[in-house]
Amino acid sequence: MELRALINFAIWRDTRDITDVTELPTTFYNRPTMQKCWKYLDLTSRSFARVVKELEGDLARTVCIFYLVLRALDTVEDDMTIPNSTKLPLLRALHTKLYEPGWTFTESKERDRIVLDEFDNIQAEFAQLDPKYQAVIADICKKMGAGMADFAALATPEQPVAEVNSIADYDLYCHYVAGLVGEGLSGIFAASGKERAFIADQLTLSNSMGLLLQKTNIFRDLHEDVLEGRGFWPRAIWAKHGFNSMKELIDPAREKEALWASSEMVLDALRHATDALDYMTLLKSQSVFNFVSIPAVMAIATLERTFMNPKMLKGNVKIRRGEMVRLIMRSTNPRDVSYIFREFARMIHAKVHKDDPNLLKLSIACGKIEQWTEHHYPSFIQIAGASGQMASSIDPTTNDARAALFSRIALEAQEAAKKARQEKMLAELRAQGLIKERVGTEEEKARWAAQAEADQATPWLMIISVVVGMLALMGGLGSIIVWIILKYSD
Repeated sequence: MELRALINFAIWRDTRDITDVTELPTTFYNRPTMQKCWKYLDLTSRSFARVVKELEGDLARTVCIFYLVLRALDTVEDDMTIPNSTKLPLLRALHTKLYEPGWTFTESKERDRIVLDEFDNIQAEFAQLDPKYQAVIADICKKMGAGMADFAALATPEQPVAEVNSIADYDLYCHYVAGLVGEGLSGIFAASGKERAFIADQLTLSNSMGLLLQKTNIFRDLHEDVLEGRGFWPRAIWAKHGFNSMKELIDPAREKEALWASSEMVLDALRHATDALDYMTLLKSQSVFNFVSIPAVMAIATLERTFMNPKMLKGNVKIRRGEMVRLIMRSTNPRDVSYIFREFARMIHAKVHKDDPNLLKLSIACGKIEQWTEHHYPSFIQIAGASGQMASSIDPTTNDARAALFSRIALEAQEAAKKARQEKMLAELRAQGLIKERVGTEEEKARWAAQAEADQATPWLMIISVVVGMLALMGGLGSIIVWIILKYSD
């Protein structure tokens, strides 16, 4: 199935070519500074770049600049070689550099330092954006920079990365580095007109979308972060399992306790799943939906792949490319995405160990995803169609008790509609003076109404009979004429 998906994806996937002449009015790939920005996007985000380019119209270019601005902030925060005396003021003031032509920062040693070394190109393209987009990007940059600075200020020479203690601290940190990204994207989507204006006000749902993705990345990158001296897992989770530092989590001798801690990290990430599903039901643009849904299904798939998996304590666990392509091809509407979430929630639940301290909580978290899916998209209702025409029906093989209830409600609705039509017919006939009010039981009134409806239909039956008779007469006469011509003519 994965091989088939890869072949179909390679042959039939209609990808947007930002270098195409017809796309230049919105992508501006022919402008030197924008061409460099597209290159920075490819260099700094090999996976995210693809979904950005698929956004329609000028959204792709706008989100590209938004991403690069935040990548510059993130690079400053991640660089442990920059002293706090330089880092903190820079984080708090980077949003002002968006309005300072020619500004660059060349003191970074980070892998993605090109976005700082050549920030002047990003700033030049930011200045070309519509003011409505500039306002959103600058506001998010300011909030994120201030939040990052607050956390960076807690660092010490002995502890280069500030330790996250409580779950509340963890949520706040993830809000600054990812939740604000979700809020900014919602603001951009609304400003573009591709989505409805109220999307910009969905701050809780936008934040949850960002937190689901960020917490998945933090969980998956445990081994790499520990080796590089970073640690974002909250102490409130790993300390309760007897660890004194995050370095002990990757100790092979303590694998069992580390897996219990990792289980609780997955539990914490899963609490944002239903909010993410709610957010996706609000989107109307297909390209925007794909942009949001693809990372979301990758996140839930990653949580399942790394859940109770000892390999994640020793390295980076990834989804197979074929599996990733299958998920991309399925993530085209809220119903299918919710079914994907349900599938992986069931798989996570099946892997919960009976001795897991969070056994009950994990079961509830997975059950909430199942409940959300069944509430919004009941599995006993089938949806099928062709040529753009879709229809729903009840699965005849289902054992779901709700199916019988649904059928009864539908039948009652049909009867009520029929009765309403009959009453309307009687009212019209009374208004025309064709019938007088008759006193009788409800059953008699219903019978009279049905008779009136049948009588009303009688003239149409007569007209149809006359038309059919005339057509038959004309056909018969025509046949006689043809026979005479064939009989007596050479």
